[in-house]
Amino acid sequence: MAAVIQQRPRARPAHPAGPTFLTYTPNGKQLVTAGSNNVVRVYATGSDGEPTNLDDCQENNTAIAATNDFFLTGSEDGTVCMYSLDTYTYEKMLTRCTLPIRDIALSPDGQWAAVASDELTVKIVNIEDTFKVLYLRDLPKPAKHLSFDPSGSYIAASCADGIIYVYKVSTEEPELVRKVDGLIRSLDVESESSSRAVWHPDGRAFAAPTATRDIQVVSTGDGERQRAFSGGHMGDVTALAWSPNGALLITAASDRKILLWDVKTQKILARYDYPSVINMAWHPTQNIVSFVTSDGELYIYENFLQPDTSALLQKPMQPSPYIRDPLAETSGNATKVLTNGFKDTSNPREKRRGTPDSLDDILGPELEDEDDFVSDDDGAGYLDDVNGFGKRSNDHLEPIDGFDGKRRATVQAWQPRLHQSFQPGSTPWRGNRKYLCLNLTGFVWTVDQDTHHTVTVEFYDHEYHRDFHFTDPYLYDKACLNENGTLFSCPPANSNPAMVFYRPHETWTTRADWRTQLPAGEDVTSISLSDSYIVVTTSTNYVRIFTLYGTPFRVYRQKSSPTVTCASWRDYILTMGNGPAGGDGSTKLLYTIENVKRDEVCQSEDIVALTEGAQVKSVFFSDNGDPCVYDSTGVLLILQHWRSPGQARWVPVLDTKQLERLASGRKEETYWPVAVAQEKFHCIILKGGDQYPYFPKPLLSEFDFKIPCSNSTALKDAEDSSVLEGPKLEELFVRSSLMLSLLEDLVSSTNATHSQRTELSRREVEVNKSLLQLLNVECREGEERGMKALEIVGLMRDPSGKMVEAAGKVAGRYGRTVLQEKIGELAEKRLLGVEDEDL
Repeated sequence: MAAVIQQRPRARPAHPAGPTFLTYTPNGKQLVTAGSNNVVRVYATGSDGEPTNLDDCQENNTAIAATNDFFLTGSEDGTVCMYSLDTYTYEKMLTRCTLPIRDIALSPDGQWAAVASDELTVKIVNIEDTFKVLYLRDLPKPAKHLSFDPSGSYIAASCADGIIYVYKVSTEEPELVRKVDGLIRSLDVESESSSRAVWHPDGRAFAAPTATRDIQVVSTGDGERQRAFSGGHMGDVTALAWSPNGALLITAASDRKILLWDVKTQKILARYDYPSVINMAWHPTQNIVSFVTSDGELYIYENFLQPDTSALLQKPMQPSPYIRDPLAETSGNATKVLTNGFKDTSNPREKRRGTPDSLDDILGPELEDEDDFVSDDDGAGYLDDVNGFGKRSNDHLEPIDGFDGKRRATVQAWQPRLHQSFQPGSTPWRGNRKYLCLNLTGFVWTVDQDTHHTVTVEFYDHEYHRDFHFTDPYLYDKACLNENGTLFSCPPANSNPAMVFYRPHETWTTRADWRTQLPAGEDVTSISLSDSYIVVTTSTNYVRIFTLYGTPFRVYRQKSSPTVTCASWRDYILTMGNGPAGGDGSTKLLYTIENVKRDEVCQSEDIVALTEGAQVKSVFFSDNGDPCVYDSTGVLLILQHWRSPGQARWVPVLDTKQLERLASGRKEETYWPVAVAQEKFHCIILKGGDQYPYFPKPLLSEFDFKIPCSNSTALKDAEDSSVLEGPKLEELFVRSSLMLSLLEDLVSSTNATHSQRTELSRREVEVNKSLLQLLNVECREGEERGMKALEIVGLMRDPSGKMVEAAGKVAGRYGRTVLQEKIGELAEKRLLGVEDEDL
């Protein structure tokens, strides 16, 4: 920590004592100040001469903002006026409010001005056409501060109720996207203390003063708290500003101190002793910081940074101080991840120099490098084979031998888009914590403590298991949890290889947990845990199978590669990997299921049935042992006949986008898959734009299976009840037939218990019952539906003939004599052993 700086700039009396404001023009050529008198002063950067004074402005100014061409002032009389920086004259009144103005923020392009007053609505006025006005509503109290993000897409309003309201203003009507509560203090709009949200120059986060006199950084995307600048001030923070490149932060407080912070380490680099500082601004390009006091004095501090810290200002754009920065985690990986979940290995372009912001992601992979923006606009090949002097060489001519090895060598090879590897049930880092596993047994989560992690394992059923947590020096990033134990894995780090760790919940020995290290250069891509085996897939496309207590059981290389994920249930394991490329340029996702104990392959390199552009969000076995997949389109699929080689097929059992709760269109929610049990889809409901569950511990929800047979939303408002009843019964028949088929496969391939055989009989009755109900609807509709009614009877599984007999009684009840006769003929043929297809 540096000592107090002795060199001091001279104080310039700019305005009378009272609230004083300042701002630099974006080009840094001018500094504009306003105060409680009717004079606005414009200082030329680099000149010690007298400023240019505008003497005909309003009195009691409360806000100021500037572009390179004009500046705006707001005053207590409720007016916002515009003045030219070319002629230093009044141009027009931009807008007027009934109550005093409190803040003005200009959009980065200078086209819009956001105005906060003591009213409960914030105006966003177009500079050219003042009749174009947008409004920020939903504010219970007046806004004290306003600030646009660097892209101009969002605006943060620090409200007097102690909440920061973040609006999206890139749409026709501003949309409230987030409320950040518990961060800033509830301050009066006239207070000298600050609650301003100041955006970091890279646009991915903003900082705001807290009630504990710290500066807290909040990420823009999810509103999570990141790094904090703490322990510096003893008084309320009154002003703060980022350096132009985001590497430094300056703060002022009522404790008479200005602090200079290193953004990367959150450490204080220097302390400056100046009382009553209430506003400050960093010069856009130079080592100059200017600030004003409540005494109306202006300080222009040239060479603000000393030689030992000035080098930080020369660095390119620095990232926001995240606890776990997603940019830092992917900066060494040249593979670009597209929004559809695939990796794009075809010519990943570099980020724009010195600006590690989100603009590259916004522009998308289709935008080529900046140097190529004029390349061959009309396809005529003007820039092909251009030499160092900008002239076209003769390389465009055909070679004499008909083969140009040089040009062929420079042709870039096409690469398919690959499915990313993932761990089912885990979430990405959000702030300093993430879930490693979420299922019906419990959940595992970890917290990044910088030097180590702390892992917590919690169970839903505390009668059988105790929660536990431990310090994790290995930095585990994957986990599996079941009734028997917990499995972890960690990536290689600091020349240490990747490792797998298993901890059983209960043993009859003193110590039964074990660790094993993978060979050097091999990383874990996914893990799974069953009652019998542990499965580990790796970056070398190996599938490593261990017994529960660490004995290596089998190692083989997966055919489909790179590996994507795995799941297991009892003696069965399912692995997924990338297969051949499809017509859309992305690889097909292939899966293999095998019985490890019997060394039998049930399905080999079969295709996972996904729609174009979709990706698998999770894969797991149901409580009955049937493989399930939940994809990015919100469809839950279950694998039917998977024990018979070549017979497996993926059946949709629920389309979450067709849930009745979403039919009104008012709810915006998605679902995080957890498990399939008791013929229900267990999930976590994610509200708004959330993609992953977060803390506190989310509640589990469940939805019944509903196979998408018809548009249930369109039929919901039908006046005729039979119009709605028929499709419901048809869906019930298809669903109960599927459940019966899955149970038949289970009973035929295992040593079935008495309860399973009883359940099988019950499900057969359920299928026939749904057909009887459907027959009842058809008979009620009239004689013209007789053909379909007879067809429904033919679908019944009825060895004893009782159900067909019941069907005849249903037809007789409605007076369908012809149909009743046909059903009787059908019953006789079945008794004679004539197959249905011969009828």
